[in-house]
Amino acid sequence: MYTTVADTRNAIKSGQSACEITLYFIEKIKSNLHLNCFLEVFEASAIDQAKKIDSKIKAGTQGKLAGVVIGIKDNICYKNHKVSASSKILYGFESLFTATVLQRLIDEDAIIIGRLNCDEFAMGGSNENSAFGIVLNAADNSRVPGGSSGGSAVAVQAGLCVAALGSDTGGSIRQPASFTGTYGLKPTYGALSRYGLIAYASSFDQIGTFTNCIEDTQILFDIMNGPDEFDSTAIQTKIETTELMLSKEPKTFTVFNEYLNADGMDPECKVFLVNTLEKLKTAGHTIKYESFPYLNELVPLYYILTTAEASSNLARFDGVHYGYRNQEAVGVEETYVKSRSIGFGKEVKRRIMAGTFVLSHGYYDAYYTKAQKVRRLVREKTNEILSACDVILMPTTPSVAFEFNSVSDPVQMYLQDIFTVHANISGNPAISLPLGKHSSGLPYGLQLMADHKNEEMLLQTSKIVEKIVAHS
Repeated sequence: MYTTVADTRNAIKSGQSACEITLYFIEKIKSNLHLNCFLEVFEASAIDQAKKIDSKIKAGTQGKLAGVVIGIKDNICYKNHKVSASSKILYGFESLFTATVLQRLIDEDAIIIGRLNCDEFAMGGSNENSAFGIVLNAADNSRVPGGSSGGSAVAVQAGLCVAALGSDTGGSIRQPASFTGTYGLKPTYGALSRYGLIAYASSFDQIGTFTNCIEDTQILFDIMNGPDEFDSTAIQTKIETTELMLSKEPKTFTVFNEYLNADGMDPECKVFLVNTLEKLKTAGHTIKYESFPYLNELVPLYYILTTAEASSNLARFDGVHYGYRNQEAVGVEETYVKSRSIGFGKEVKRRIMAGTFVLSHGYYDAYYTKAQKVRRLVREKTNEILSACDVILMPTTPSVAFEFNSVSDPVQMYLQDIFTVHANISGNPAISLPLGKHSSGLPYGLQLMADHKNEEMLLQTSKIVEKIVAHS
């Protein structure tokens, strides 16, 4: 009913109120509690927001997102609302401020409906690591929604909000977008302020969006992006995009041979990718096949650097300052040990310990320093390739959503990120488009990656690819 921003705007124009729209979503969330995607519905504050927006609508002063209902991943701060990163360690904590990107949406009269389940501290690829239970894929309840932003993906997939915010450290937006048939954007690193995002790995984390159409992706990106005095890593100029048009100008797509022939890729997903390339070629676009020699290094590189940053970032959650504190502990050291041992889940503890190891004396140069050097090589090679083409085209995931508990080996779970970590390592913008349909009935995504700060090319080319694949 209210699937897109355009739907909501049309409803408002036809006389429906923001309150009616908000109540519609609140009731729909209540009827889909089994999916476990919402940890909390901000019913009182959302209705209060809606009433104020209705007054603005009557006065003709409403913002661009008047009445648009948006959910937020449970690692994005909203003043006077709880935020826990789906972890016991932050149980009961209320934020004292609002994330910059969220405030920009609120300033345009978006209605924030609730906080969404995720893998604890955004660490995971299946949403099986939340302290508050798993999130079910709405297309098949026996399968994972992807992670870490699984709750955000399912909320949009199931029509429980118009759009949702997530965070993407190594694929945490694009992978669940692929598994749920939604549009998932990870912008250029620094395009969207990280102020108000609970950090996992600061040089990788980026807030992004889940939507039901490419137009909504652009609308939200345009509103949220831009410099922020509270985030020194934010890009200091606003990235401008133009109206999405089906340009007839041919584009150049680069495909990596190593990605096309990667081990473990579902045969149907590979056939879909090959067929897509043929359709693009038939439509007059250029396909370039290149070698990207670092494919097998990407996942190890990613986990060395992100666990190191996580070890540092999560040191602040100590059971002393705020959140969960073990009541049986005696003394400072025991308080730290018992609070963190119980407050953190298994996967978070695994990554903290791995990160502490790679940063330790005697191993720092062998792991962390070497990984930083390889990261530079990946960036340089990616920049070189994108200087000679418009976008890089690749799968989002090697397969469709897998069944719960079917991937028990941590290394195998980490390899789910094989096609998504690249954009986080290099800082490039990337998007997952929900264009694939498996014989099982499950969706899967096609991924595009563009040059730094060139969301314009990424979005415009996405529109072209969508048209060619969906209508041919």
